[in-house]
Order: sequence, then structure tokens, then C-alpha cells
Amino acid sequence: MKAVFFEVHGSNDVLQVGPRPDPVAGPGQVLVRIQAAAMNRLDLFVRSGIPGVPIALPHVPGADGFGFVEALGDGVTGIAVGAPVVLQPGLSCGRCEFCRDGERSLCIDYGILGEHVPGTFAERIAVPRENVFPAPPNLSPEQAAAFPLAALTAWRMLVTRAALRPGESVLIHGIGGGVSIFALQIAKLCGAATVIVTSRDEAKRKKAEALGADVALASGPDVGKRVRDLTGKRGVDVVIDSVGAATWQSSLTAAAKRGRIVTCGATSGPNPQEEIRSIFWKQLSILGSTMGTDSEFAAMLRAVASGRLVPVVDEVFPLVEARGAYERMESGRSFGKIVLRVD
Repeated sequence: MKAVFFEVHGSNDVLQVGPRPDPVAGPGQVLVRIQAAAMNRLDLFVRSGIPGVPIALPHVPGADGFGFVEALGDGVTGIAVGAPVVLQPGLSCGRCEFCRDGERSLCIDYGILGEHVPGTFAERIAVPRENVFPAPPNLSPEQAAAFPLAALTAWRMLVTRAALRPGESVLIHGIGGGVSIFALQIAKLCGAATVIVTSRDEAKRKKAEALGADVALASGPDVGKRVRDLTGKRGVDVVIDSVGAATWQSSLTAAAKRGRIVTCGATSGPNPQEEIRSIFWKQLSILGSTMGTDSEFAAMLRAVASGRLVPVVDEVFPLVEARGAYERMESGRSFGKIVLRVD
């Protein structure tokens, strides 16, 4: 099969497109012929190498994919060859205490397609049956590939971890990426009274307003103060922060008393300065969040299938132009998901 892969870690020049061995559906697995696969910032980290995360080389990246069932491994039921499907990117053991509680993203052996095992930037992939879900019928292949990881992450952050309630206010840093765009839509779906987003890019701010953002602020070190000014010094109930070092102090400043700050990543760095007095004086909750459970994925999938969440596609590249897709991701200019068309 044809795939994107790399044999050493590095920058985009390590990326190759060429033949790789065809996967086979083992017991309990489903072989999926991929038609479209979406990029995540995770793919940049995997290409560069993540400290402490060993990756067998050569490696095929990619966590998100849409395609058709091509073959079933022994013991697989409940799905037919030829069915259009999307993939839940999270991998778990199914046996540990967290898996038994239904919290697969807390699994002691948790992994992600394209990070810990070969991913979706290929013509075929073999995955466990529990990772295969029916694709929403109302989406294009590119849209169907563009939501699983990002929408699941945003869903757990807002619905489960923050427990966002109707009438509350939300700040979302760095609008434009998949998680932040879905967080905006999910916040509105949950009945948030006010959703404030930030971006350095004026065009992105305008696009966010078209998606329903109530206020779009230019990014900067004074975002926290500006949010407090906008809210009569109250602050917001929930802050969604996947940026990290560059925005963390603004998140602490912007959060209202009893506010919840939810973090799923640190694209600008993992070690921010922190004013701990803000945390105890305002009695803030700092909540970590990674991916999500199967029940959360199913709930999010219903919202996508009903049209209440809409995957936003930025640009589509053929598989052979994968380097261009990576360059687009690294440029920071994208608004929505970058998708590789595999077939």
C-alpha cells in the first residue's frame, strides 16, 4: 500500500510517500481502506520525536480517518464489509481499573493511532473493532475525517471535565485549530451565554464570529485583563487552554471565582509561570483532559450526525503532497482541519 512515513525523526524533509507493507486484520480487528485522513498538531510532535515516547521506525503517522471496511478479523461482529466508518483514535487495554470503569483515555497503557502505532496516513489500517464507528451520512469524506480526535477532545473538556452549564461564560484561547473550533461550537450547543475567543489573526477572529463567537479578541499578554473588563471584573466561568505557557497567566486572570480552567495541551510550552495565589484566592479548579471515552465519542458523534456540530475543513491535499499539508499546519495560518485525500 502507499503511505506517508518517516524513518528518522526530524523536520518535514524526513517525510516520505511510498510503499509500506499491507496490514492484516487480526483477531478482533477491522481492516479499513482509508479515503481521507485529517492532520492534528500531534502529527508534528510525532514527526519531530516526543521525549519519552518510543516509536518503532519506520512509522506511519495520522490519528483521524474515514474509510470503508475491507475485511474483518476473527470474532468481529456487528459491522459489515463495505460499511463507511470513522475511527476513534484512542487505544486502550480494556482490562485495567480505568478501562473497567469505562474511562479508556485513563488506561494505564493508553495510546493513540499514529503516535503509538501506525496511523491513518495510508491506504489501509487495521484497528480494534471497538475503535470503528459508523460514519455520519451527511458528511463528505473530508469532513468525516476531520472531527474524531479534535471534537472528542473538546467534548470531554467542556461537557465532562468543565461540566459547562447553560448561561455560563467561556474563554477559548487560540481559535483556528480543530479543538478550539469544536470547543466554540460545543459551548454554544451547551447553552453558554457568552463565548470569547482569541487569535492573533484578524481573519480568524472574523471567521470565529461567523461560527457564533460573541467576542473575538486579539491575542496578547493583556487578554486576562480585557476579559475582566468585558465582564465587569467578574471573569468567565470556564477557560479552555490548549496553548500553555503563552496563555496560562491570562487564563488565571480571566477565570471568575470558582472558575474552571481546562487544559488538553501546551503548544507554546509546558512550563508556564503561575500565580498560585490566584488559584486559592479565587478557588479555581485546574482540570486536565485527554481525548475521551467511547460514550463521549458516541454522544459527540450523534451531535455531528444531526448537524449540530459541523466539521470545518481548511484545505485538502492529496496524499503525495503530505509535506505541503505539514507546512500548512506549521504555518499557523489554517482555520479548521487540514485533510489528506488518500484515494
